[in-house]
Amino acid sequence: MSKVVVLGAGQWGTTMAQVLCDAGNHVLMWGRSQELVDEVNNKHTNSKYLDENILPVGLRATTDLREAFEYSNIYVLAVPAQTLRENLTAWKSMVQPNALFVSTLKGIEVSTMSRMTEIISEVMETENIAIITGPNLANELILRQPAGAVAAAGTVGIAEKVQQLFTTPYYRVYTSVDVLGCELAGAIKSVIALAVGISIGMGYGENTQAMLITRGLNEVARLCAAHNADPLSAAGLAGMGDLVASCGSALSRNRTFGEVLGKSGSMEVAKTQVAKTVEGVASSSAVLEIAHRVGIEVPVIEAVADVVSGSLTPEQALDRLMEITTKAENFIR
Repeated sequence: MSKVVVLGAGQWGTTMAQVLCDAGNHVLMWGRSQELVDEVNNKHTNSKYLDENILPVGLRATTDLREAFEYSNIYVLAVPAQTLRENLTAWKSMVQPNALFVSTLKGIEVSTMSRMTEIISEVMETENIAIITGPNLANELILRQPAGAVAAAGTVGIAEKVQQLFTTPYYRVYTSVDVLGCELAGAIKSVIALAVGISIGMGYGENTQAMLITRGLNEVARLCAAHNADPLSAAGLAGMGDLVASCGSALSRNRTFGEVLGKSGSMEVAKTQVAKTVEGVASSSAVLEIAHRVGIEVPVIEAVADVVSGSLTPEQALDRLMEITTKAENFIR
């Protein structure tokens, strides 16, 4: 049993806080909204993000950053990926010695092409970092439906510590030391889920979705291999698992955003109708640049980036994908 701080009180931060409570930890969640924090503490709900689901009575919330950082030296990060560097820089002076940072974020920083763990390492000057990732849709996990995840860290010891923090009877956590592969897979799957959503919005069915998912997984594996990560991480919970959940569920923000974009052909309409954070939109151009830097062709990712930037319509992007010369199918080449 440990004391744990969750930094971020949105849909995902609150869900992770519940998992940590159910695993037997004492959890303090930090959020910016006093109204939301009061609701968590008094009504044990977070209706803005999670309807009327009842949260653990032992979960406490605060808007006081200093109180949060003094509570524990285990910090679970659940803020939007594109704000991570700014937040960490502001928080650095309050961090306790020997802190452990656990990233739940799936994205690439657009301005630097950095992964989340790279940002944590750079700003906090530590390697005591882990991620937890996998096919975890908040609206299902908050109901305590069975799910799996991967705790990845630079050492087995850190990975196992995070595994112990999060494991519950309904949340099965595996370990990995392939941080790069697991983290890349989590970031890239958001872009592939956008592609699948766009195809659904355009009126296409399961054949098209299956093609995009499978070829998208191929792009994930090749990008992992090009960065000397284990390409088989793409076949596990962090890759294939997350891809199936994000592409197959209407609960997925990335797929939902893609559906609206594919149907309307308008980024503005999609942004209006899907107001929540959609990491695939923010990360698509950064993931494409990462692929270009290592000379990897990623036609599905490139198509999404071009639609998001407005340089192609969804119809033009799909036409271009279908015109690409086909070669022998291979998982990592």
